[in-house]
Amino acid sequence: MSKHKDRPEAALRLGRRGFLAGAGALCGVLGSMTALPVFATASDRPRTLRFVHTHTGETLTAPYFVGGVYSDACLRNVNFLLRDFRTGESHQIDPPLLDILFDLQSLADHDAPFEVISGYRSPQTNAMLHHNSSGVAEHSQHILGRAIDVRLSGYSTRKLSEYARSLSRGGVGFYAGSDFVHVDTGRVRYW
Repeated sequence: MSKHKDRPEAALRLGRRGFLAGAGALCGVLGSMTALPVFATASDRPRTLRFVHTHTGETLTAPYFVGGVYSDACLRNVNFLLRDFRTGESHQIDPPLLDILFDLQSLADHDAPFEVISGYRSPQTNAMLHHNSSGVAEHSQHILGRAIDVRLSGYSTRKLSEYARSLSRGGVGFYAGSDFVHVDTGRVRYW
């Protein structure tokens, strides 16, 4: 077995790029759903996000919330895409984090993929990044699968950060120089 111990079984057969190319179809399988409490968006309307990972080039269309519940299969695919690309380790991503992204995309009224700069980070990767940069928190929400650094293709990251702050549902950091927004499901705070 590879170092991707949390990798979905389909990924083992198809390989990384083949898996992610077909993941949209896998996410559409509704046989395995999780009834988790929904805090972010009150509506039961379907929620789909599109991602492109800036470091791996992988893409994913993720209909992660269908019929009033989160799709287990789709969440596993999201976990894999948002893995620590340096180590290959994946971690469960907090579904309300996806709801924040969905709401940001709705507020922006811009149907484009989120460009992922960083999702989950292993403790080792986070320690290395923290050692090399004062901008990386020692106890980052990334380690818990509760944070993501993104930009919305073709949309102002400044405006996206303003929308994120208006939601008041977690931490929001705006990194103008690197052109991305950090959002997390931790306590409300801004930088």
